Amino acid sequence: PFSYTVNEDGSLNPINDTAILQAAQRYNIAPLLVITNFRNGNFDSNLVHNILASTAVQDLLINNILNTMRNKGYYGLNIDFERIPPEDRELYNAFLRRVVASLKPQGFPVSTALAPKPEDYQTGSWHGAHDYKAHGEIVDFVILMTYEWGWSGGPPYAVAPINLVEDVLRYAVSVIPANKIFMGMPLYGYDWPLPYMPGGNWARRVSPVRAVELAARYGATILYDRNVQAPHFNYWDENGVEHTVWFEDARSVRA
Repeated sequence: PFSYTVNEDGSLNPINDTAILQAAQRYNIAPLLVITNFRNGNFDSNLVHNILASTAVQDLLINNILNTMRNKGYYGLNIDFERIPPEDRELYNAFLRRVVASLKPQGFPVSTALAPKPEDYQTGSWHGAHDYKAHGEIVDFVILMTYEWGWSGGPPYAVAPINLVEDVLRYAVSVIPANKIFMGMPLYGYDWPLPYMPGGNWARRVSPVRAVELAARYGATILYDRNVQAPHFNYWDENGVEHTVWFEDARSVRA
């Protein structure tokens, strides 16, 4: 369930996860408590820095995580901290060590979500603080966010182009034990109005089924790009606006 957001005092903002936790229990699924530094519509760099800079706040946060997992019946923890200031890279590693030291004796596995990169970028707000090698040593497993090359605010492109996904995987397995790596896969696509302009209208997210329905509705031919292994098509809407859609289907999932 996405996600419990953290506060600068170490508290967690609860979500209505009762139904999904009950379903998980019914089908023998292991639910992970996901914590994020999401605030005001984006991942907040100042928020996460203030947590990583204070061991006192971390102690409170870890205690709240443990209480929530016990009370709700979570199996383990996933830490999805993003847009961490790159200079906080070692602070983040130290925080992960403290979390594992507290949760592992209680029987809770710890995992992290990692931004996709083909080498050890140490700069940039999305990639710099994510230390693949250290995470591979510290946590039980990582989830590679191998998606969002094509994203709602960017130019039209495949969400998870297979060639770029493979670049990330090649780097990941060179520094992280392969049995600790989960590869993220998108179950969505985007519908961009054309012409694309930076700062213009953002693309809307579409499900695989919705994408096929759109193509059928407007009589569009679905094409398949074998370089990136993803389907796409263009159509014109009722207002005379051209759109381009990239999404996922059985072929891209198989690839």
